[in-house]
Formats: sequence, structure tokens, C-alpha cells
Amino acid sequence: MTSTLPKAADTALPLDDSGFELKRRRWWPWIAGGVLAVAAISAAIAIPQLTATSSANLVPGATLVVATAEGNAAEQALVQFIAEEVAPKYGIEVAFRGLSDSNTINRAVSEGEIAATVYQHELWLSQVLEANPDFRETAATPVFRWGFGVWSDTHTSLDEIPDGGTISLYSDPANEAQGLWLLERAGLITLREGIDRSAATQDDIVENPKNLEIVLLDFAAQSRALPDIDAAVGYTEYYLAAGIPLEKQIFAPAAPDEFAGQLTVGTDYLETDNIRALIKAFQDPAVQEFLATDERVKGILLPLGAD
Repeated sequence: MTSTLPKAADTALPLDDSGFELKRRRWWPWIAGGVLAVAAISAAIAIPQLTATSSANLVPGATLVVATAEGNAAEQALVQFIAEEVAPKYGIEVAFRGLSDSNTINRAVSEGEIAATVYQHELWLSQVLEANPDFRETAATPVFRWGFGVWSDTHTSLDEIPDGGTISLYSDPANEAQGLWLLERAGLITLREGIDRSAATQDDIVENPKNLEIVLLDFAAQSRALPDIDAAVGYTEYYLAAGIPLEKQIFAPAAPDEFAGQLTVGTDYLETDNIRALIKAFQDPAVQEFLATDERVKGILLPLGAD
């Protein structure tokens, strides 16, 4: 779950880093199709506070909650590993919490109701901050890269994708850009020379030798659509969660570090002792070893620098 993006002062910190509808699109709305649409109207919708107490970020010995989207078993396993095996070395207590949506998570991090999240990369965070200018968050350090590849229900290799075939990308700009990067890596398209690949759009395609038709679908619709299209570019965790076996993934190079999942913290708490220790815990070498070896995350969350 990363551009010549507008970088708010809060955006990044250079530390160590069925029924579905096919639709075309040349611009964008978040890393989860439709979720940023919720974020964009956040000013008009009041989200209830998770807690009325002062931030645990400021309280010595308080438990620091790291949240991701509900049901994300791999990210939960990562946070729980850090809580049990790494955080005690840095004198902090860490706990996991699953929350319902992107807007809830980011607002809670911004306001110090929870300490951090690990579910987004920098491009995604930049889009969230642009849609919610009152949010104050910083991408404090890269932690992992998501498994991300080409999936097909009808073809076993890229060579089998026919001329005029249909390929789906996710319907948000961050993941559309990553999908275009992957199609270029697969040799199916060529993007304009000199562009920032992490901010690419379909307008940047200069060569499409197979005349591929690219359609944009949200996360849930894409996996349901797989039998009806030639291929789709998506996250390993979403396909496995939909019951689609890993054998249907026909191409999966490691994503570039621009798309690394970041430990994101509230900017106003960045210099507190608790958050400094939390960042160090997520940077501990044991975290990368866990990502490389633990069966609960293997192939879903990849170590930084993985080939």
C-alpha cells in the first residue's frame, strides 16, 4: 500500500526514507481508488475523535499506536513484530490498530490521536495533504515495498497478451503511475523520456506497440474483472485476499523505492522523544530481516532494496 509533486513543508523528511464499470481516465482522484474522494470532502464531514485524551506521543511510557486499514493482515503482522521484538530495545511500547478508512487514519495521525501509520508512500501522502490542507503529517522513513505485479486469468506470460489487449490499472494517480512504470518495465509501453515516473499519466505514453487498451478500476473491481480482461496491474495482497492464487501473477519486479511504504507521523510530534524512538524502531535492521523471511508477509511486503 513514491514526482515533482507539490511538497508541503510537512510532506517528507529526508531521514535514513459482479458489477463493475470499466472507465477510462486521463487524470486522477488517492493509493486507493475512491478513498481520496472521501478525503477531498473531509472539510464538509466531521469525523469523530478517536479519543479525547492528550496525545500519547507526549507521554513517557505511553503505548504508541500504529494504524493501518482494517483487515490488512501483513501490515498488522509487521507492526506486531516490531511491538514484540524491536520496540522494547528503544524503550517504547507499540500496539497495532486497524481503522476504517484513509481519512480517519491520516486525521488521527495528524492530530496525535495515534502515533503513526505505515500504509502509504510519499506520493499518496502528498495527495492526501493536498486534499486536506489542515492535516500535518510527515513521511519519516521508508519501511517496505509492496508486492505489485501483472496478473492474468487467461495468459501465462507477457508475450501472450494480444495486440489490442485490455489491461487495467488502479484508478488513482499514485497507483496509476506505478502501474505505468511496471508496464514500461515489462516492455509493453514506453514513457516519455525525462519524466518523473512516480507522477506519470497515460498522456506520457509515447510507444504502445501492442495497442493496449488501458482501463482504470478501483481496488475491489479490478480483481473481480480479471476473467474479463487480458491482464491487470495490482497489489499482491489484494489479489490473495480475493482468493486469486499467486500463480496468476505473471510479472512482478520489485517496485522502486519511490513507492516504498513510509512510516508516517504527525509533523507536530516529530521531535518528541516517543516519535524519535518509534522511527528508530522501524529503521532497525531486524525489520528488514523479518520482511525477507516471515511467511506472514513474504511476497506481500518486500524488504527495501529487494530485487
